[in-house]
Amino acid sequence: MGKFYPTLEETHKEFILKQHLFFIATAPLSEQGRINLSPKGLDCFRILPDGRVGYMDLISSGNETSAHTLENGRITFMFCSFEGTPNILRLYGKGFAAIRGTPEWNQYEKHFTIFPSTRQLILADIDLVQTSCGFGVPLFSFEGNRDIHFEWAEKKGESGLQNYMIEKNSTSLDGLPTNIGLNQGSPE
Repeated sequence: MGKFYPTLEETHKEFILKQHLFFIATAPLSEQGRINLSPKGLDCFRILPDGRVGYMDLISSGNETSAHTLENGRITFMFCSFEGTPNILRLYGKGFAAIRGTPEWNQYEKHFTIFPSTRQLILADIDLVQTSCGFGVPLFSFEGNRDIHFEWAEKKGESGLQNYMIEKNSTSLDGLPTNIGLNQGSPE
């Protein structure tokens, strides 16, 4: 079952900072709705002041996290050690997406590396931290980050990225609106 903590402790923060990969999970309220589980990398995760965490979210083919957090806020982050001592760390909380021009974006953007293809910041207030053994997680070595997203984004250009978000990121797989859909595709 693991151990539970009400907030992130220093050992948890140190563990997070060493990881090259984490997973994000969200779900709609509908029992027919699809659960989203996505891997994230590229040094985009940050531990923020006041018990908040977040990650810089790049434009991609779906926008489930935005839709689910807009609907109900439930969010889980999971970090696994693939090198060294086995460990799994889960962060549970209430999340939301912050887009350019909002007070939350303006408050937190300085903590992230913002790219032309940054779609939003996913922020979360953490209310439960869980650690578990991770004995079943295999060992892997980190080789490096991929550049494919940035090459794709450069080819699309600013207007191409805007059009892509309107077309692909306005609703979830289950038809829930995202912050992009509510703002008619404009991150401004």
